[in-house]
Amino acid sequence: MDKNTELINKANEIIEKNRDIAEGDYYRLKYHIMPPTGLLNDPNGFIHYKGEYHLFYQFHPFDTTHGLKYWAHMKSKDLVHWEELPIALAPSKWYETHGCYSGSAVKNDGILTLVYTGNVKDEEGNRETYQCLATTEDGIQFSKYDNNPVMYNQPEGYTRHFRDPKVWKKDGLWYMVIGTQTVKEEGRVLLFKSKDLKDWELVGEVAGSNLNDLGYLGYMWECPDLFSLNGKDVLIFSPQGIEAKGDLYNNIYQSGYFVGKLDYSTGKMEHGEFIEIDRGFEFYAPQTTLDEKGRRIMFAWMGLPEREEHPTVEHKWIHAMTLPRVLELKGSKLYQKPVEELKLLRKDQVTYKDILIDNEEIILQKISGDVLELLVEFELEDANEFGIKLRCSEDGKEETVLYYDRNNEKFIFDRNKSGKGYKGIRRCKIPNTNILKLHIFMDRSSLEVFINDGEEVFTGRIYPSKESLGIKLFAKEGKVKIRNISKWNLE
Repeated sequence: MDKNTELINKANEIIEKNRDIAEGDYYRLKYHIMPPTGLLNDPNGFIHYKGEYHLFYQFHPFDTTHGLKYWAHMKSKDLVHWEELPIALAPSKWYETHGCYSGSAVKNDGILTLVYTGNVKDEEGNRETYQCLATTEDGIQFSKYDNNPVMYNQPEGYTRHFRDPKVWKKDGLWYMVIGTQTVKEEGRVLLFKSKDLKDWELVGEVAGSNLNDLGYLGYMWECPDLFSLNGKDVLIFSPQGIEAKGDLYNNIYQSGYFVGKLDYSTGKMEHGEFIEIDRGFEFYAPQTTLDEKGRRIMFAWMGLPEREEHPTVEHKWIHAMTLPRVLELKGSKLYQKPVEELKLLRKDQVTYKDILIDNEEIILQKISGDVLELLVEFELEDANEFGIKLRCSEDGKEETVLYYDRNNEKFIFDRNKSGKGYKGIRRCKIPNTNILKLHIFMDRSSLEVFINDGEEVFTGRIYPSKESLGIKLFAKEGKVKIRNISKWNLE
């Protein structure tokens, strides 16, 4: 038996051993991608290929802590109903002994091709990283390129933290952005080019910490993704090592973007300020693809590195993907919207209109549950605070609160009473407006909240008791009107 088959067989054995344990967990999600068992992290290789969406992800099947990484593989025709496929990559070669790390997928002359980082560590923990290729003829079984790696380690002036290639084609050439850090431990994104995906030439530094009057923005930049939208270039990346600043940068690591213009001859990007993509608790390593409908769609890991104490570990699994989101660029601001296909899950619609809440808390019949979609449109009268409480227990001890603070012009996600797991509050500035729209997706132990048609998004995991199903609407110190509230159970 060859090493690759041996490693995949070992992974499959532990998956089948623990699958029923994982499936027995109340906190398993109903319409999100999760690992069958073990640990999921970065989305990889997201691509629309031959009419189907393929999504791979970093996968450690043997435990709920970070360890030897494989690439798991899912596919879907509609971004909603996903099929679990055989493991795509196992760390079987000398250039990936400590994991097949993150990367992307492209169509090369019609062949689905993965570009990824092979990770190697010695006994002292020193790292080497290699950029590698794998291809498939049938979309399921992958073969690694005989002459891997196609890129050995990093250029001069950078450390061995050199990983996560994202590749695309423009004007007949392949381009790659890759995350790294300088020997001074400043995060960078580099641009490379190639004619054939095999021989790569460094073009230059796209952007980085302490460059272009940016100031310090972390010691390592992971998971870069560069694409064009509405005639502008967008660089998404995940910097590590940024200090919290008021309501900003409150997670252990961040994900955000620049908008500007890339000079393909020098590799340099002229860009604006760094903006966080998601204002919530668990969101990292986003990756996008352009689908055959012309949409720029993004997935992200609904988790964070080094946050591994979720209650699901008792059931041998941890972490999930976010919902797929369509990105739109308005000025220099990315808007995110749930893909239209999610409407396929809707059933049992309940709708109310024109309800006035006057310094009180109300409950609406049939507006409750733990797997649902909510659309709520508030019209401000004079309340200083108003919002919605989710997953409320009958005794009032559990609740997750989403509300707007008019005096401070801030939207707030408060999970301090959400049950088990991590606590905390996240806030972001939203200027006063007469109308506040919330589009909420709840899935047992996750919340994704899209505000004002995707102007801001909050993502977080919550772990209330399964009996905590109540939903309450409230206003404090004045009135607010519910222009419309619609709720659907989701299959």
